[in-house]
Amino acid sequence: MKVVICGAGQVGFGIAERLAAEQNDVSIIDTSPRLIQAVTDTLDVRGFVGHGSHPDVLARAGLEAADMLIAVTLHDEVNMIACQVGHALFDVPTKIARVRAQSYLQGHWRDLFSRDHLPIDVVISPELEVGEMVLRRLSLPGAVDTVSFNDSQVVVVGVRCQEDCPVLDTPLRQLTDLFPDLRAVVVAVYRNGKTFVPRSTDSLLAGDLAYFVAHTDQVSRTLSIFGHDEPPAQRIVIGGGGNIGLYVARELERRNPKARVKIIEENIGRAEEIAQQLTRTVVLRGSALDRAILEEAAVGDADTMIAVTNDDRVNILSCLLSRELGAKRMLSLLNDPAYPAFARGLGIDAYVNPRQITVSKILQYVRKGRIRGVHSLLNGAGEVIEAEALETSPLVGKPLRQLDLFDGMRIGAVIRGGRVMLPRGDTVIQARDRVVMFALADKVKRVEQLFRVSLEFF
Repeated sequence: MKVVICGAGQVGFGIAERLAAEQNDVSIIDTSPRLIQAVTDTLDVRGFVGHGSHPDVLARAGLEAADMLIAVTLHDEVNMIACQVGHALFDVPTKIARVRAQSYLQGHWRDLFSRDHLPIDVVISPELEVGEMVLRRLSLPGAVDTVSFNDSQVVVVGVRCQEDCPVLDTPLRQLTDLFPDLRAVVVAVYRNGKTFVPRSTDSLLAGDLAYFVAHTDQVSRTLSIFGHDEPPAQRIVIGGGGNIGLYVARELERRNPKARVKIIEENIGRAEEIAQQLTRTVVLRGSALDRAILEEAAVGDADTMIAVTNDDRVNILSCLLSRELGAKRMLSLLNDPAYPAFARGLGIDAYVNPRQITVSKILQYVRKGRIRGVHSLLNGAGEVIEAEALETSPLVGKPLRQLDLFDGMRIGAVIRGGRVMLPRGDTVIQARDRVVMFALADKVKRVEQLFRVSLEFF
């Protein structure tokens, strides 16, 4: 696949890194010679210095032969115009744009991005995606990662196995005997810096990060089995009143009348602006690193401290200070891929990575076959994929125990006619079933082949 990316910042770099590693033909455009140099020195891609919305620059990048244009510069308007130019002058089949300003995304302007106006096939709002992930974490405080599939019927959850985890040193196959009605499957484990797909004879160890797939009404019970039965957060302090902080506070007001929310925002103009948009949330003007402000926000009594400023270091330090003051849990926004491991070592419970979320969203449209959803895990070590089984798929028609499935992949759920089924040895996948599975990064291409139409079908 030939892809042109506009924007070589953290998101653009992350997309280019992933696509280049999969042997795609990638060109990347940015106005910064320094960023282009950094990308081309590191990745097997072509770099072009210039404005991503200028036709001559897009032509030099080879857009006339491209299958996809991905516009993820820092400026919404540049991203939208790049897609418009790509459609009008180069007839690019698929155009994806990152749009951050919520004004563009309001429901009554939904026709803006139609083919007759701004022909953008996929609009990605990182702030909205990150905000939703934060809200899921608040509802499931025992989880360190969550993502939903099939209209939220199926949830993939990452959970840390502590020393007191009740199921440590228990072979996974015994979990079915111990909890016969539990509709959850462990599909991946991160241990000592390595991600692997566990076998039924493997056991979980203290310190493991385990990912399981479960029906949505089984998530809380499964977390409890792993030793995490923390109640949903009700007293919340948000450090940072930007788009993400405002979105989370507004949605908490709408969805959870019992929630008591406070926002700390350093910019006085922004603090006044968001205070006018919220009804029950207390807005405090100050720094999330100011101990006095944190004490005024009663962070010591908070169920969760959420740090979502634009500075990773501020987010990490404000979480650590909040923990010292007595906050029960911390959730940090981290953009730099080098920070998550560092933050975990400092005791920060969970984090969200906008770059990983955006890359996951884009991969859904890059993947071939009947792929309906994709989420990248553990900084790209693997992917959870939701796909539709076709009549020609080798998965269809045989019990799972008879299939020659390769190592590095595990099926977590099968959805048929709206019913979620736990995969067992005698489960037979049928055409049009939705399958949710985990695959290590180097096995994703083989998973795509399982869900593509065979030429023999025609």
